[in-house]
Amino acid sequence: MNAHTQALLRAKQILGDKKKGVPPIIPVSASTWWAGVKSGRFPQPVRYGKRLTMWRAEDIYALVKQAG
Repeated sequence: MNAHTQALLRAKQILGDKKKGVPPIIPVSASTWWAGVKSGRFPQPVRYGKRLTMWRAEDIYALVKQAG
């Protein structure tokens, strides 16, 4: 595994942030993303405390590769 896949991503990095000019990796709305996480369609997050939720980059890129 390389450093790129060992990284952790926040929701705004995955879904994009128009205000900051961050393009989405997965172009879905936040509500669609969270519904997909809840249903198991999207990867489960890694929780760091009560307010910080992140996803393993390798899980996100595997999802993109699977869909493409």
